[in-house]
Amino acid sequence: MWRPDGAGARARIGVLTPHLDPVPESEFNVLAPPGVSVHAARVPLGMVGPDGRIVPRVGPEVARAFAEPPHVDAAAASLAALAPGAIVYAFTSSSYILGAAADAQLAQRLSDAAEGAPVVVQTPALATALRALGVERIALIHPPWFTAELDALGAAYFRAQGFSVAAHGSAKLRSDYGDIAPQQIHDWTRATVPDSAEAAVIGGGGFRAIGAIEALEAALGRPVLSANQAAFWYALRLSGVTNGVSGYGRIFALDRPET
Repeated sequence: MWRPDGAGARARIGVLTPHLDPVPESEFNVLAPPGVSVHAARVPLGMVGPDGRIVPRVGPEVARAFAEPPHVDAAAASLAALAPGAIVYAFTSSSYILGAAADAQLAQRLSDAAEGAPVVVQTPALATALRALGVERIALIHPPWFTAELDALGAAYFRAQGFSVAAHGSAKLRSDYGDIAPQQIHDWTRATVPDSAEAAVIGGGGFRAIGAIEALEAALGRPVLSANQAAFWYALRLSGVTNGVSGYGRIFALDRPET
């Protein structure tokens, strides 16, 4: 009897992730149904120190720089050799700073670098998932390390895409960058999402949240989306994979709407 060997017989999904962020690819590996493999290319984020190591200083200029050539383009080009069904750009901050029009240009530029492989940018993927669910009014939860300015830019991004934002803010669960347990994000989200919100949206590619989604949907009685979950859902659909994921949100029961 043959055992699973990790081959991407159904689809290969690429992911472009900041060099210091383990979350997107590890969450994608959990979400991947049988026959889907995940392949990461790490992109430098931050400044180069005197010892040659990357020193993370994640501010607006660093976020903008992450989306610009040459590093992320070279990473996308390296994934093209794997013939991915789709590539996920797993970084939310640049979307909030640059806006939706820049997201579309970025996706096209990276797709060109990847020899035509479709590129999914996280924040537009969240908007697509919300439309697929028929949601118009959201509560937006951001990682603890998002500044008030970046949180406000996130709310403005979704409003510009036609959504009403009932509440938004950073989850005050720690004072630095790092993992958060499912219980923590569950309790924070359940306590802060107002009744008027039709869905909870957990933004930020580095915000580990998928472990809490099923329990949150049961507790809230509403859809719950995260940046990584929505982007992976969209990447699967672009790759022709329409089944095989359960326990990580009702979005996986839906196909993407035509655009």
